[in-house]
Amino acid sequence: MSGSKCTRLTGALVKPVLDSVDSVLFDCDGVIWRGDQAIPGASQVINLLKESGKKVFFVTNNSTKTRKMYAEKMTTMGFNATEEEVFGTAYCSAMYLKNECKLEGKKVYLIGSNAMRDELQAVGIQQTGVGEDHISGKQIDWANVDLNPEVKAVVVGFDEHFSYTKLNRALQYLIQQPGCLFVGTNRDSRLPLEGGKAVPGTGCLLQAVETAAQRQAQTVGKPNRYMFDCVASQFGVDPSRCLMVGDRLDTDIMLGSNCGLKTLLTLTGVSTVEDAEAHQKSGSAERQGMVPDYYVESIADLLPALQG
Repeated sequence: MSGSKCTRLTGALVKPVLDSVDSVLFDCDGVIWRGDQAIPGASQVINLLKESGKKVFFVTNNSTKTRKMYAEKMTTMGFNATEEEVFGTAYCSAMYLKNECKLEGKKVYLIGSNAMRDELQAVGIQQTGVGEDHISGKQIDWANVDLNPEVKAVVVGFDEHFSYTKLNRALQYLIQQPGCLFVGTNRDSRLPLEGGKAVPGTGCLLQAVETAAQRQAQTVGKPNRYMFDCVASQFGVDPSRCLMVGDRLDTDIMLGSNCGLKTLLTLTGVSTVEDAEAHQKSGSAERQGMVPDYYVESIADLLPALQG
């Protein structure tokens, strides 16, 4: 690849870059949609990329939806997308627990969503923990709460019912059950919303459990390369001919850097060109991984080259 990093991808530059790749990985929120609104032109970009023979995949750290739910949302928005092309952390965590941890037919303690429960069940892993967890009684013996002896791992994803009770139960599994594994979906600490608002992300819940357990979880989501390996192993993706498109430098662009992919930042989401330039000028080797090869105002900027 010639030229410096963090180059604006526009005009005559677009076609050669697209010609140099066979596969494109897209993050979802902030890239192809914001909330329930598709980014203008995004569905045309996705559909034209596929028509031109490119493989297109969707990689998201959101663990609250199954692949099927994502595919349905995309179809409603006009995207030509199938369930098999969606790689969310609910699905990838299930694959990690099945293939890397060999937990098929086993049980895990899940701090997470119904979607995670469903993806785990689909690969033959049972769970306990989904939903609210109430312990009644005035004098609770926190260090001796009931534990399921079959639990082989603690798995932490996004859980709107997260509580002290769940935090404590996770800790007790990790310190009382011999060989108990510890897996998290992702480390995003906050989820930015429209108008400068934000809500806490899964990383906050995971860090609470890690702090209590005095132990680090193995994470599955971006920027961990397992997310890309999941796609590559199923579809034979060549990293040198793959483009990662995202709106976050610390997850999307870092994933691309970790896996040797070309990277494209879109400015319809979280990160800015100024953020990327600050990383570039920092002199820090680790922060260079958060500098994209290219950036666009929106993925709609790719349309003229695709419509050519």
